[in-house]
Amino acid sequence: MSPTPLLEVKDLHVGFVTDRKKVVPAVRGANLVVYPGQTVAIVGESGSGKSTTAHAIIDLLPGTGRVTDGRILFEGKDVAGASKGDILALRGSSVGLVPQDPMSNLNPLIRVGKQIREALEANGVAKGKEADARVVELLQEAGLPDAERRAQQFPHEFSGGMRQRALIAMGLAARPKLLIADEPTSALDVTVQKQILDHLDHLTDTLGFAVLLITHDLGLAAERADHLVVMYKGQVVESGPALEILQDPRHPYSKRLVDSAPSLASQRLSAQEHRAEVREQAESVAEEVAAEVASHGDEFGEGRSRVVEVKNLTKVFTIRGSRPGASTDFTAVDDVSFGIRRGTTTAIVGESGSGKSTVARMVLGLLDPTSGTVEFDGVDITTLRSTTQQLAFRRQMQPVFQNPFASLDPRFTIYRSIEEPLATHKIGSKAEREAKIRDLLDKVSLPASVMRRYPSELSGGQRQRVAIARALALDPEVVICDEAVSALDVLVQAQILNLLNDLQAELGLSYLFITHDLAVVRQIADDVLVMQEGRVVEHAPAEELFASPREEYTRALLDAIPGGSIPLGGGR
Repeated sequence: MSPTPLLEVKDLHVGFVTDRKKVVPAVRGANLVVYPGQTVAIVGESGSGKSTTAHAIIDLLPGTGRVTDGRILFEGKDVAGASKGDILALRGSSVGLVPQDPMSNLNPLIRVGKQIREALEANGVAKGKEADARVVELLQEAGLPDAERRAQQFPHEFSGGMRQRALIAMGLAARPKLLIADEPTSALDVTVQKQILDHLDHLTDTLGFAVLLITHDLGLAAERADHLVVMYKGQVVESGPALEILQDPRHPYSKRLVDSAPSLASQRLSAQEHRAEVREQAESVAEEVAAEVASHGDEFGEGRSRVVEVKNLTKVFTIRGSRPGASTDFTAVDDVSFGIRRGTTTAIVGESGSGKSTVARMVLGLLDPTSGTVEFDGVDITTLRSTTQQLAFRRQMQPVFQNPFASLDPRFTIYRSIEEPLATHKIGSKAEREAKIRDLLDKVSLPASVMRRYPSELSGGQRQRVAIARALALDPEVVICDEAVSALDVLVQAQILNLLNDLQAELGLSYLFITHDLAVVRQIADDVLVMQEGRVVEHAPAEELFASPREEYTRALLDAIPGGSIPLGGGR
């Protein structure tokens, strides 16, 4: 490693100016050093200042953000007060950026290949046919198969993981000396994540560029970073060799991060023991609830051991071809069968495009299957024709989606968002609804005062708690969680998983948990389906699947969990 730093951040202060010209500090006295060929990870929860620190380096602070003090030295030159021209020259050619949200960072009206080509041309790397050829190479490097055809597609034709890979290709287009990767793999399944990170490791080894990795995944940081910087409330609270901090954290906040990391915690016996306790209590409550519902003669409430039964489910999509009238059939879900035992959690895991979310949409009744059946309490939901029948079914099965900001109407107060399903189903008087909403907020550990606030005024974790409260408003039997914790930082993720476990034990809920993150499965699931290319390749109890997976594909998924094999110190 070169003794001369590539990047030095010295006593950096960043603030945001309010309407009243007051500066609100976001980063306070941050220090970090990155050497050529080194990977440095900044970890911390949402709002800790890690992304703000990274964006300050290339003058991409949002809104009224500005550097108020300190120095940012890139190859010995202070760029904190650099001119616009110097900053533009720095971006792309010397410092590349892979932002977190691929959908808001790719133009939906421009083909993906053209957007990468623009990055090549802007940095003087290549033009014309040479640029087109380089676009294909970059997409291949980033792990996209059939790259030449993919380059001609639009962002909406890509999965979330594919869009993220396109951003990574764009960030590496000009072969920068430093790549700032802001949660670069948070939208990716573990095997693709491993492929991307292996490729970044290869490039750092062969080309000598450095990586500043912004992440909330402690397992990923432990496995990929040489040096770790822990940030909390805008300050660096601990800094040092990655394994040293993860095996023996000194600061209380660092200890909390390590203890909450699911990819590290997944090895612990305590997670299995706690899950067994939750399952036992939930099954008992669920049996009581089902018996009570059945006693009232409800259409959905036969008290069966399996609340959901999926049989030979298949979904075929027709994809339009490039020529008028041309089309091909694509089988997204191929003959999938499983059941959800009352009061338990069934997890469906697999890579992007494996068909798991399509299964969830069919179970919810949001997508009609091409063939096969979905039975809820013994009733085939595909036969429900009347509005009354469909509303009765909707009351019993509710979703919690990945992005709570997208699933909550920004114009509605939290009160109105939770009240909406109650009003739709004509449940209770105004006073009874308010009492119900207060109780729901209490169940998800939110104060009643949030009722009058809007989604934009809440953190990501708080918004997801509101989404869970809304899902519980109709007292459902089944909750379908589609990547419900993948967008959350590690501490909030742990809180939401604990909340889901507690609610299941208290209310006897049954969960269908869709995720690409195997690290959380052991903490929440009792039965696991592994899907690949639309088919179920393995189906087993969670403990059995983790202890002795039968299929090579399952073993590959488990081996790809970042940090899963790293031993922890401190008696953990």
